[in-house]
Amino acid sequence: MTSTNYLYFIVKTKPQFPGLINAGQICYINESIYNKTQSVRERSPSSAKLPVFLLGSISRLDYDVEVSNMDKLSAQEAELLRALPEDEERLTWFREREALQTALGLTLGTPVIVEEGGKKLRGIIRYIGPITETPLDPISGKFFGIELQGEDRGNGHTDGSYRNTTFFPCEKYSGIFAAFSRVRPAVTSSLSPSVPKHSAQTEAEGLNVGDRVTYFIDEKCRHGMVLYLQGDSVKISTDKDESGKRGGEVEVPLHEVVKGEVPAEPESMVVDSPPEEPDTEDLYTELSVNSVVEVTLGDRNSYGIIRWIGTPQGRQEIMAGLELEEDKGVSDGTIFSERFFSCPNKRALFVKLQSCRPDSRFQSASADPCKKMPKLEETERETEHNAGKLETVPPISTEQVKHILIGRMKGIQGHCNSCYMDAALFSLFSCSSVLDSMLFKSTEPQDAPIQRTLLQDIVNPLRSKGFVEGRHIMKLRQQLQKHGYSHSFTTDEKDPEEFLTVIMHHILALDPLLKLSTGGKVQESYCYQIFLDQNRLLLPTVQQLLEHSFHTAALKLAEAPSCLILQMPRFGKKFKMFDKIIPSLELDITDLLCEGPQQCMLCGDLAELECSDCFKESLFSHTGFKIFCGKCSTQVHSHPQRRSHQPTALDIPKAYLASSKPHTLIRDKLELFAVLCIETSHYVSFIKHGPNSNDWIFFDSMADRQGESDGFNIPEVHACPEVGTYLEMSIAELANQVPRDMKGVAKRLFCDAYMYLYQSPSMCLYR
Repeated sequence: MTSTNYLYFIVKTKPQFPGLINAGQICYINESIYNKTQSVRERSPSSAKLPVFLLGSISRLDYDVEVSNMDKLSAQEAELLRALPEDEERLTWFREREALQTALGLTLGTPVIVEEGGKKLRGIIRYIGPITETPLDPISGKFFGIELQGEDRGNGHTDGSYRNTTFFPCEKYSGIFAAFSRVRPAVTSSLSPSVPKHSAQTEAEGLNVGDRVTYFIDEKCRHGMVLYLQGDSVKISTDKDESGKRGGEVEVPLHEVVKGEVPAEPESMVVDSPPEEPDTEDLYTELSVNSVVEVTLGDRNSYGIIRWIGTPQGRQEIMAGLELEEDKGVSDGTIFSERFFSCPNKRALFVKLQSCRPDSRFQSASADPCKKMPKLEETERETEHNAGKLETVPPISTEQVKHILIGRMKGIQGHCNSCYMDAALFSLFSCSSVLDSMLFKSTEPQDAPIQRTLLQDIVNPLRSKGFVEGRHIMKLRQQLQKHGYSHSFTTDEKDPEEFLTVIMHHILALDPLLKLSTGGKVQESYCYQIFLDQNRLLLPTVQQLLEHSFHTAALKLAEAPSCLILQMPRFGKKFKMFDKIIPSLELDITDLLCEGPQQCMLCGDLAELECSDCFKESLFSHTGFKIFCGKCSTQVHSHPQRRSHQPTALDIPKAYLASSKPHTLIRDKLELFAVLCIETSHYVSFIKHGPNSNDWIFFDSMADRQGESDGFNIPEVHACPEVGTYLEMSIAELANQVPRDMKGVAKRLFCDAYMYLYQSPSMCLYR
């Protein structure tokens, strides 16, 4: 059955004849049958009946219900009302036509307020549709899947799943499925034309004697301390009175007092504009609700989103209510007890609309975002103009990460399927210098613009400001496409290894990062794809995967690499070989080198022999090649089960063999600095930026979106210390972890790893 073949009604009064039909029930009729009854309804409009079926009824019997007892519904209205469990509740909300119409206008990505357990929680709509199947009925109830935001995370009841079906991904207990009756838009817009009044709550709720407060006299912002509360007024010891003198006292109405100190830049709840300049009108005529803007407060710019536009009582100018990125505002969306929108406290600021200008950090895009990007010739001229100003910006240190990188609108802005490139560049250059040489090495004249773009427009801004505009990534993609490496570099999704190979090999001619020895020959590469002939590992570490792959292919490292890029074993991008892979924070490559002294795995003396037949024996250890000194090898292979093994001699430097002095062998190790992950064709990255177990950050170039086809992506970087917690667990504990129950974004690291990036602490500065 399809909903388009039926017409829907709600029973508004209980029919006179006894039966199972109640007011508030939804019924339906085949459209062709309804049309056949038109003449009857026209002759006797007050007594005409329709043979209708009841939604949710187990029986397939039809009931003759008088037309006068029913009101017609659209299929969309019927789906929304079907989600309500009680007939009486359904009828009540049907009569609230404004709420029903508002719900019909809600779309994916809309910020909303949802009622849950007596609380009003902030969230974003991530799913709209049915959550249960009703095969006997033409429609099912339509629910809203909401991902809770900010401090309200953790107050939900799901991770986006219902009855073992996932409808949208989110953290555990941060999702809610709700009927429309519990959901309303968080901001005032055309969806919710009326501005709700701030109910009984006031800004000053919870004031106590001694609290620091902000109060308003003639819309001027002052600070002071509460002396005592009396009825609807507050006695305040002022920092400055209305005359500018210190140490006075003033009595202020309770509704004009805000607990805490508002930052000094705004001087009132409504911030006046700077002196007007000629022809400023065109700066804001296209601004609307949800536009991302910037406004000057004092000597600095603040950034936010317009949540309301209008003319409040007592003002003649068109005002804008902003939700700021930082706590630089004056309230949570109210002015003098009247609510215009909802946001966290100290994030709301009201200014003249003409004070706002589009956020200079972003460029809004058209329906085809790629077409509105600057032309390649224009951006290359801009880069060449600034070529003489090149500077070397070091990677972001652990101490700087929080200040420079953490937050929304941080990292690299995603644009037109660029996530593979965003994640790769962020991983390589944000906190590591291992491949900085490619930014400065001499290159061919035709390739110099690409190198300048990479350094000047991407790496330097990322490290100095923590943000790279999407247009710079698009410029790099345009340059690569112009060079003829792919006709779809500006539009299609690629693999990170394809992009890295083009940049390092074809463009910048970087020496291969990896030199592999096999059968006396040396092969060169930039990345290494791990292959396994037989999967005997259940919960492997990266160390185990690399060693098994080298053993299977009879490979050795011809030299220790400064940077090692490993691709995890997969059956294509969509199918993983392992449900979980445990990151190895250090990669011991000593036994993978084809030359150099090595230690006996049993006694620690200089090793002389290697036995590939012993490799898979877990008796010695679960990881590492099986390398022995002569004495230990004799003892190990005296066992009947190992007498057939054939150890091979290691290539030991003659200086070691000739010396009679004991040698202290230093093991070669690489350290993990980044991981690229993929889920449903979207790449994100994790960065290990410091020595502590919780020094992890997570980057997503398309974490959120402003607008739809004419909007843009909002990148985000946030700390993820929970990763360190899981890495400190034992193998048995990790094996018992249910991925969907893992905290934060840890599941994505353990379950979705695509590429691991390692660097040599001692060599990364020299290549």
